[in-house]
Amino acid sequence: MVDQPNFGVLGPLQVRSSDRILRIAGNKPRLLLASLLLDANQMVGSDALVEVLWPRNPPSSALANLRTYVSSLRGVLGTAGAGIVAHPSGYAIEVEKEQLDISLFEDLVARARGGAEDASGLLRRALALWRGTPLNDLPASPLWDGRLRAITQARFGAAEEVVAMKLAGGEYASAIDDLRELIGEHPYREDLWQQLILALHHGGRRAEALHAYTTIRKQLIDDLGIEPGQELRDAHASVLAGDPPPPHPQDDPATALSLPAPQQLPADVPDFTGRAEAVSALTRALSAQEPDGPPSIAVVIGPPGVGKSALAVHCAHAVRAGYPAGQLHLCLGGTDTEPADPAELLAEALRALGVGEAALPPTAHERATLYRSLLAERPMLVFLDDAADAAQVRALLPGNGCAVLVTSRRRITGIPGALLLEVDSLPPAESEQLLGRIVGAERLAGEPEAALAILEACGHLPLAIRVAGARLAARPGWSLSVLQQRLADESTRLDELRAGDLEVRGSFERSYRQLPGDAATTFRALGLLGPASLPAWVAGAVLDRDCGEPVVDTLVDANLLRLVGTDPLGQPRYRLPDLLRCDAKEKAGGADERLALARVLDGWTAAAEHARSRLPTTVFSLTSEEATRWSPPRETLGRVSADPVSWFEAERETLVEAVRLAAGSGLASSAWGLAAALVPYFDLHCRFEDWQLTHSLALEGARAAGDRRGEAAMLRGLGQVCLYQDHYTEADDMLRRSRAIFRELGDTRGEAVSICGLGAVDQFSGRHLRALGYFRHALAMFLAVDDHSGEAYARQAIGRVYLSLRKVDQASHWLGEALRLAKEQGDAHRQGCVSMQLGRMHEVMAESDEAMRCQGRALDIFETLGDRHCGAYALQNLGGLQVARGDRSHGSDQLQRSLAIFQQLGDRSGEAGTFQTLGELYRSSGRTALASHYFNRAHELRRELRVT
Repeated sequence: MVDQPNFGVLGPLQVRSSDRILRIAGNKPRLLLASLLLDANQMVGSDALVEVLWPRNPPSSALANLRTYVSSLRGVLGTAGAGIVAHPSGYAIEVEKEQLDISLFEDLVARARGGAEDASGLLRRALALWRGTPLNDLPASPLWDGRLRAITQARFGAAEEVVAMKLAGGEYASAIDDLRELIGEHPYREDLWQQLILALHHGGRRAEALHAYTTIRKQLIDDLGIEPGQELRDAHASVLAGDPPPPHPQDDPATALSLPAPQQLPADVPDFTGRAEAVSALTRALSAQEPDGPPSIAVVIGPPGVGKSALAVHCAHAVRAGYPAGQLHLCLGGTDTEPADPAELLAEALRALGVGEAALPPTAHERATLYRSLLAERPMLVFLDDAADAAQVRALLPGNGCAVLVTSRRRITGIPGALLLEVDSLPPAESEQLLGRIVGAERLAGEPEAALAILEACGHLPLAIRVAGARLAARPGWSLSVLQQRLADESTRLDELRAGDLEVRGSFERSYRQLPGDAATTFRALGLLGPASLPAWVAGAVLDRDCGEPVVDTLVDANLLRLVGTDPLGQPRYRLPDLLRCDAKEKAGGADERLALARVLDGWTAAAEHARSRLPTTVFSLTSEEATRWSPPRETLGRVSADPVSWFEAERETLVEAVRLAAGSGLASSAWGLAAALVPYFDLHCRFEDWQLTHSLALEGARAAGDRRGEAAMLRGLGQVCLYQDHYTEADDMLRRSRAIFRELGDTRGEAVSICGLGAVDQFSGRHLRALGYFRHALAMFLAVDDHSGEAYARQAIGRVYLSLRKVDQASHWLGEALRLAKEQGDAHRQGCVSMQLGRMHEVMAESDEAMRCQGRALDIFETLGDRHCGAYALQNLGGLQVARGDRSHGSDQLQRSLAIFQQLGDRSGEAGTFQTLGELYRSSGRTALASHYFNRAHELRRELRVT
């Protein structure tokens, strides 16, 4: 069996195996190994390693050299059983905590502070691991500073706790030795000198105690020009007065009242930025307690990385003067695998209040009682950080007079009377201010656009901004655009947001691992669905259930999913914040997520087809032959039916993104089926850009998958868009290709639909006879497949061509047949379209009254159906008729109304037609300048349509 090596960084770098020291030759391999060990079992980015090895001017071959050094280390360590693992963007060394002194030190300290019986022994074992200043045989690196500073502070804290335990147990001689060693490292720490003076005094060494005071007083005056503080002077006075030593607090919990006040608040954040309203609300709440009243409680909640603890610590320091009895700080471990037990937390609090191990009550209830009793006599500020839930917090609430400040990633609402303060990402201005404080305002001002892009990529999340700032601060030679480019790729963004012990991904991971299985599955799947907001039924599709609300509530309560409002249909909308979406997307990609994605896309398609069927016209709708496997709940479809246009408006961005996602994920049938279902809505509201985008994406996906019907359907739709935009050559090409594929597949109706498009291209291009042939051919095909709606359209189209040819009798016949069919089918929209053509026919026949009646009937139909687009054409026709009759005032009103609708919908062709008619109106009234303006606008629009 290969011996496991032991690594040491708490002193000179050391590697031992089988009681022998392994020699690592060369500074750079040793620097590399040290960097990996400081972040053992975590990936260290290649760029960070390059920065350590070549801090100023890395060679162009740095990455190749880095691989060489890794290989060299593996050669030395491999035989000893150590593993350096390569990742896509860095390396990690895998070690057990017993193999690495820094990991073992942290484990021993954590166990000691977790309530272990032999806490003193564990701390002493931890301190014995130190062999000197960490890595003192290697050149320093700024990238190590945070980690080394934290571990050095942890060593000092552990040493202080050992001293406190010795003093509490009356071990004055040993405590004095420890204090002298600590003072050697921190010669101006007055609290250490105070403890030394009292330990000497209580140990019977009064003269030494007085000499110690003289020493520190002279040192402070000579070196710093200040007198000792009050607490140090009080200790001196106690020695002069010959005060007896205090009783051991573990013998009687009541004596805890005489101990120094605990001051446990973590250090305030020196560059705390913004949050003025939150700070004001919290400080007011924490200052509002009454001595005999209930505790004032404030709960700060928010997603990971949003700066809850920083805000809480900042506010706690702002009000600490109001709590001279002290402040307690308990870390509740809400994001740990197992949150802290309230009984152990109570024991920790009681020890801080001076209750020794021997006097600790055995049960949680008894500990809570004693805890409340002690705090009732000395009201304190109690800071409960990282709470798991309300039950954990309730066990730690004082009875009266105190203020309690709680932070949690979960939405804790079960604490009566508590102020609930939810914090989110920083506003853009405060984000910029925070980044400027880290990297320098001048550096930001030099590249403002890159700075804003970095903040956007960070989602304005304080933790991400701090990481980005730390990376820039450690690399003064970088321009901001370098980091901007690295953050631009969502697939690697979280890799970039890591600096030392600050890591965005790790913060997210602690929340993710708390999720139950269904919520974790949903979180991963939602990461695939893009940045648009989503309704709750999507979670049901992910899990193949009718109801998705419970799992959505779980994610919202965990602050991993954000409620962003309610859409016009009354559906709550949810969205994953961008960085969390990146994390979720990283975690997705398995077979389960692919099936979940397919169900979600099925749901969107089913809902879109349901909404489409309620729109005024769906004559040329094409659908995927693949049966829909999942459909949203009836309640959702009922809302869609009640107001399909509002549903389409609410979901437009999401639906477009869903087509993109389906096409990019190889789900070609879902992509083109959904794109086709959106056509009637896009047609109704002139959403030509969305129409073209979705069909282009779906066309690419269909071709990649060899889905010929999907290819034909998307070509037909793209041809229709080109037709609307007067791009007749492109429209003809796409419609011909579509027709050929439909014919190849034997899809008669699909071919007929494409032929109708070809007929429209020829008619609008002035080739009326060829258009007539196309429409007659399509009519025969519609009759063959018994498609009455298509038949009505073809008969109307034939009538329209005859009308263009001024053959009124034939036009009347064909339009009359189309109107009869529309009435038989109950197709009100087709009746409106035919009525417009009949109005034009009567206009040709100089029957203006009948023409007005037909156009008015068409307008009534379209307004009843809510089709503003076709209604605008009816208004345009009515306005033209009124102008021709000499009723310029009413005609102008109708034309202006139609113009406003065309402009709102973006129909430039309709807008050009109205400008033309307005020009004719004003020319006939002698207002030539205004007429010229309108004619010019019509000409410009038509020219733009030909160009674009």
